[in-house]
Amino acid sequence: MAKPGLDGHDRGAKVVAAALRDAGMEVIYTGLHQTPEMIATAAIQEDVDVVGLSILSGAHMTLFPRVHDLLKESGREDILLTGGGIIPKEDMAALEARGIGRLFGPGTSTQDLVDFIREWFAAHKADEA
Repeated sequence: MAKPGLDGHDRGAKVVAAALRDAGMEVIYTGLHQTPEMIATAAIQEDVDVVGLSILSGAHMTLFPRVHDLLKESGREDILLTGGGIIPKEDMAALEARGIGRLFGPGTSTQDLVDFIREWFAAHKADEA
């Protein structure tokens, strides 16, 4: 879990992190004000399967693609990049078309997040585990 950019509100990210932990997933929360480079580096160093970005600042059309590009440039296109925040539906569709995983808006059930990650993992990583 990461909070990129200048967004200083992380309650939602902490709720999501707790829900994922409660579902049995290991979660690393990198904290507030992370750069895309810091997020990608941490993901690679920790050998994660999923990166979740929480963005409320409106910079989603810049930050998601930058993190995605950095992961790909590092040869880690196998990492799922997903997340959520205040993101208009048309921007969600554009980001998903670019290869970003499903994105979630306010009010999403944490069970929906858990189910999405489990389904993605089963389809993409289960053979490696």
